[in-house]
Amino acid sequence: MLTRGEQFIQSLNDGRKVWLEGKDVEVSSHPAFAGTLNTISGLFSMLDDPDLCSQIGFHDTAQGKFVHYSFLVPRTSTDLTKRAKAFQIWAESTSGVMSRLSDYARSRLTGWYATRERYRKYDNHFAGKLASYYEEAKARDLFLTAVQRDPQINRSQTLGENPDAVLRVVGRNNEGVIIRGAKMIATAAPYANDFIVYPVARIPDDRPEYAHMMIIPANLPGLHMMCRESFAELTRKEDHPLSSRFDEMDAVLFFDDVLVPWERVLLHDQPEALWSIRTNEASNSLAYHQSIIRLQVKLEFATGVACAIAQAIGVHAYINIQEKLGELINQIQTIKGLIVASEASAKADEFGNMLPSFEYIETARNLGSRYYPRALEIIQTIGAGGFFQVPSTCSEMDGPLSPFIHKYLQGATNSGADEKVRLFKLAWDLIGSPLGSRHELYERYYAGDPMRNLANQYVSYDTEKLTDMVYSRIASS
Repeated sequence: MLTRGEQFIQSLNDGRKVWLEGKDVEVSSHPAFAGTLNTISGLFSMLDDPDLCSQIGFHDTAQGKFVHYSFLVPRTSTDLTKRAKAFQIWAESTSGVMSRLSDYARSRLTGWYATRERYRKYDNHFAGKLASYYEEAKARDLFLTAVQRDPQINRSQTLGENPDAVLRVVGRNNEGVIIRGAKMIATAAPYANDFIVYPVARIPDDRPEYAHMMIIPANLPGLHMMCRESFAELTRKEDHPLSSRFDEMDAVLFFDDVLVPWERVLLHDQPEALWSIRTNEASNSLAYHQSIIRLQVKLEFATGVACAIAQAIGVHAYINIQEKLGELINQIQTIKGLIVASEASAKADEFGNMLPSFEYIETARNLGSRYYPRALEIIQTIGAGGFFQVPSTCSEMDGPLSPFIHKYLQGATNSGADEKVRLFKLAWDLIGSPLGSRHELYERYYAGDPMRNLANQYVSYDTEKLTDMVYSRIASS
């Protein structure tokens, strides 16, 4: 009997069009995807492990099997704790480096499912379609990813001035709607079974053709996934321990008159409804709860790398280095505190869903866009030129230069050259490799424009209670 991970890999042999280096490739057998597929397969197969399944998922009576906790509609604080534990286990298994392991998009789906009745006023079929798909995704262990953004052509132009680029409905028939255009950035696109597609920006009422929410199977005719350069295909596992295992891959989706069946068209021609979907508190809170748990694990991993390097080169006792390591620990504790606060301040919505407080989640996300680049900067500062003092490959430690390598590249804390070289290889993969650069960019911008996000946090905050303190002091003086 196939494991869930093996079933997942088999599900990718569905005729999808994935393009890499100008070629239409088979995801399940191409070397560029092998390491990542092995990682995802292992995570999915945790639900087959008797010792892990109850930590990763819950037994669904209707399905007669364990399903991932990202599908759990939280009704109590205990439910939130269970979801958080599952997110943490997956994040720790990937050092927080893989950000779109389906638990994010599944959480978005679960949030919409939990509040589906809210949208009957826009479309009476929405709740039923969403409930049906939620049950299907749960039953089939579907890998989901959400795609929202329009292609970056001319950001000074408003919506509709690039009519051939923005994804829109161009036709309808008895089978469904026909869509044309592009979407970016589809992280983990080659591995997804389905894409949840909807606009991230508010759609004007006079442009309803852009206002749609659809579940799009990866193998629909006319859908093309154009991948960026692979960071994993030619890497050696020992020299690139992160790149060889955790390259999620990003892609642009081209929709060349794709026919989407009506049962997968959740909403269309509904600008107001789509903005409500975009700002849905249940979906946002549950999905970003997963994001900041992963962020915490990623910052812990980066801090561990920094501490190990400082110890390996004997600078961990220097006050200036201790100050930097203390800053990294401060980052960890701050994000951890915000996670705890979001869970402790959870409240039930009008449907009885227990949701973590979004104000603390939003703060953690905004801090993360600054924290992670700073963490990489600190690792670079501590290791400095030592990152260039390593052989081109770990195999050289057993080659002709072995005596010199083991003599001159050993560590300061009785660690041999082998351990030190592997440590610096790992650190470089985190801070200097193509994968490392991609992750720095990702953490800066995955949540959107950092400046706009902070401004929105101010605009949505009740500052009157703060200014009242000031004016009451003025009045009493």
